[in-house]
Parts: sequence; structure tokens; C-alpha cells
Amino acid sequence: MAGVSSFRSTLSRAALGAFAGLLAALTALVVAELVAGLVRPAAGPVTVVGGAVIDRTPAMVKDFAIRTFGENDKTVLQLGILAVLALSAIALGVFSLRHRRVGAAGVLLFGIVGAAAALSRPDSSSIGDALPSIAGAVLGALALYVLASKANPAPDSAVTGSETVSGAWSRRGFLTAAGVTAAAAASAGVLGRFLSVRQGLGAVASRESLVLPSPASPAPPVPVSGQLKVPGISPFTTPDADFYRVDTALTVPEIDAGTWRLRIHGRGLTRPRAYTLEQLLTRPLIERDITLTCVSNEVGGPYIGTARWLGVPLADLLREAGVRPPSQGGKADQLVARSVDGMTLGSPVEDVMDGRDAILAVGMNGEPLPFDHGFPVRMLVPGLYGYVSACKWITEIELTTFDAYDPYWVERKWAQRAPIKTQSRIDTPKPFARPAAGPVTIAGVAWAQRRGVARVEVRIDDGPWQEADLAAQDTVDTWRQWSYRWNATPGGHSLTVRATDGTGSVQTEQRTRTIPDGASGWHSVFVTVP
Repeated sequence: MAGVSSFRSTLSRAALGAFAGLLAALTALVVAELVAGLVRPAAGPVTVVGGAVIDRTPAMVKDFAIRTFGENDKTVLQLGILAVLALSAIALGVFSLRHRRVGAAGVLLFGIVGAAAALSRPDSSSIGDALPSIAGAVLGALALYVLASKANPAPDSAVTGSETVSGAWSRRGFLTAAGVTAAAAASAGVLGRFLSVRQGLGAVASRESLVLPSPASPAPPVPVSGQLKVPGISPFTTPDADFYRVDTALTVPEIDAGTWRLRIHGRGLTRPRAYTLEQLLTRPLIERDITLTCVSNEVGGPYIGTARWLGVPLADLLREAGVRPPSQGGKADQLVARSVDGMTLGSPVEDVMDGRDAILAVGMNGEPLPFDHGFPVRMLVPGLYGYVSACKWITEIELTTFDAYDPYWVERKWAQRAPIKTQSRIDTPKPFARPAAGPVTIAGVAWAQRRGVARVEVRIDDGPWQEADLAAQDTVDTWRQWSYRWNATPGGHSLTVRATDGTGSVQTEQRTRTIPDGASGWHSVFVTVP
């Protein structure tokens, strides 16, 4: 019985230690987020550690995360970080029952890791970015030290009545200390949340009050026959809420439009230029339908969408600054766009200035850009995958060369130049659908930005290719809908699609992964007709 009692006592104390560790970790996190709200919200420990993990994750692993978790990849990463912190906190809490100073030092070590991660981020602007992690760790370590001392009763406390009182007093002391710590952590959490929300109010208000001017060059209406009335097909224009989001920002930047600035500098400029949003909005704006595609889009994948964008022609800004494309003797062949979060994207200057509608976008589908999609200004270059052209939350443009500088994704072995490949997708019927025998409409979208889609063909099982009906083409910078009427017969069937672009090139059958310059191959779905 004595052994059982001793085991229960040990287990009970271990539980107290684990609770102390978790409470200390919570204290450290909320204090760190509170300080981040005062210093810079993006310097919070979960954000900076998550960003550092993303920066150091191999491209293949990132690609797997996007394929597996989609737009929830960042949530999964943050939950993973919190899970690691929780397990570490439990271990430190139990360990601190016998070694309080070592346990507290362990919490401080986590703070040092967070501080180092903060200072390593490309958007880090000062040593102050380390302060949230350090402040949180110091108070978390202090909390663990105090809680561990209260959770550890005097030796052999069960021997005499007086020692039992000593052990009971320790438990009361632990509960009091835990209650005070929890109340302080909750107060810090509420205050930190308040500061975070308050800092974002200016950005939200600036977006809500922004009135977009009418375009000097409006987009022509989408042809009536450009949108097929087929249930299940992707709409020609993708609503903002459904537009894909793939980026590395764990916290979406919320920028006050009144304080936003864009700097243009580098090789070939007569002098550096700087613009406010107000100055951009006074310029002639163009409105265009443009289909964006992410290089992480697998064959048949969802990371593509079309929107009506409003913005300033980027080539005009560059020419006014004295920039010439390489074909005209320009000194720079790469345009590096930098985001407020430190992301860098590199676009060929020749492509940006070859007459296509490369823009600094301020509007999306008739409204100011959503925060998720780059408010107040983002860059778009039709015909190039997003990782080399579609910088969100842009604050800087540098003219340089491909030999002189590798942007973020190129450093990670993605291709320097990334024109979008000819692709097509079956939207309906869905994979493993069970359509009824008889007439079935197979439909979807095809895209070959800058070249246009000239033909789409469908194959049933191993039969011959049959030409599909094409919706009217809007522009060469947008996708094109298609449909094919199939007389379905009972049994299992493989449906395959391929497209031919405006140059006569047929979409390749060869399957490739997304790395290094986008996926290729034919999209197929398998269906069963009862």
C-alpha cells in the first residue's frame, strides 16, 4: 500500500508540474504578444518562429504542405508550433519540481530562440523585434520558478501532522500562485488583443474609406458566351472570397493606406522615385481581366482564379524613371519586388515592359484589394506564375540583374523565369462521381496566358480525342471555359482533357511536379456510370 500511495503522490506532483509548465508557457506567450502589440505585431514569437520554419523548409516539403493542407497550411504550422511548445512546457514543468533553476533556464532558452528567429526575419527592422520573445520568456521563467516552488512540498511531508500541514500549505500556495498567474496572463491576453485590434483599425478604416477612381481604360464586358451555363463549372470571374491564397505570411499584413509608400530604385534609373497611394490614384488607371496561377498548382489543382483588376500600368512608371528593357539597351534585366513582410519576387524586365498589362493593382472585382490579396497595392504580370510576378503588400521595386540577385523562391531552387504552361482542368463531373447513363456534360477551364486557348479536346477511356465546344475567349490573359456532351454508358470510365494554345502547341502529356517551374500533364478523372 505504501508503494501505491507513493506512486499516486508522485503522479499527483507530476501533474502539478505539468500544469505549472503549461501555465508558465501561456504566460510567456501572452506577454510576448502583448509586447509585440506595443513594438510590432509581426514580431510575436509564434509568427517569427513560424516564418523562420517556413524559410528553412525544403521546397519539396512546402509543396507537400500546400498539396495536403491547401490554404490551411499556415494554421497547421502554427498548431504544430503550439503543440511543440506545450509538450516542452509540460516536460520543463515536471523537471522543475526538482530543478527549478534549470526549468526556468529552459524557458529562457525558448525566448532566445524566438528572439533569434525575430532578428533573422527579412522584415526585421530593429533589435526591438527581439523584445517580445525575451520579455515573454523572462516572465514565463519567473512564473515557472514560483509555481514549481509552491508545487514542491517539504520532504517526507506525510510523516507527521506538522509536516502534513506543511504539504497542505504548499498546495494552497500553489493554487494561489496559479490563480494569480492565470489572472495576470488573462489580463495580458485581453490587453494584447486590444492593442492588436486597435493597430489594425487604422488599416481597416483606410480601406473602408478608399474610393477607387474610374479607370481611364476600362475592361470590356466579358462576352455573354464567355460564361457557360453548366452546373459545376468554375465561374469566369472568381469572387474575392473564393480566390486562392498562397503565400508565406503567417499573419496577414494590415497596412494603413495613408502611410503606405512605394520606392523604385536600382540600375538604369535617372533617379529613385517614391509614390504614395494618393499619387498613384491620380494617374490614369487601367482595368483588366487577368487570370492568376500559382506555381504550386498541381495538374487539375485549385490554385488559379480570374478577377477584374484595377491599377497603374507598371511599364509607364518605369519609363518615367528612365528604365529601358534589355532589348533597348537597359542596364537591368530583373525587377525585384519587395513586400512589407520581406518577401522578394523577381520578374524579367523585358516581360514587364513588352506591352502586356503589368500593373500595380489597387482594386479587385470593383473593390479595394482585400487584405488577404495585398491591400493597398500589389503587383501583377500576366503570363507569369505568381512567385515571380504577383507581389502582395508591395513596398519596394529594385531594378537589378538575374546574375546579381536571387529572390526568395529562386534561392530555394525554383526557376528564375516562369512563364505559365498550357493547362486544362475538368471541373465536372468530379472525380469518382456516379453520373446516370445517357447525356452527360463534361466541362471545365483551360488556360495559356499570353497565348490564349485555341482548342480543347476530351478523350473517353482510350478512345480518340474529341473536340470540345469552347466558350468565347475574353482575352489571351484569361482562362477559357469549355464543354463536351458525352453519351455515358454503364461502367467505369476515365475522362481526360488537353488544350492547344494560340501558337498551336498542344498541352504535353508528360507529368512533372510543380518544382521548379510548374506542373505539366493531362488532367483525368475517373467516374462510374451505374
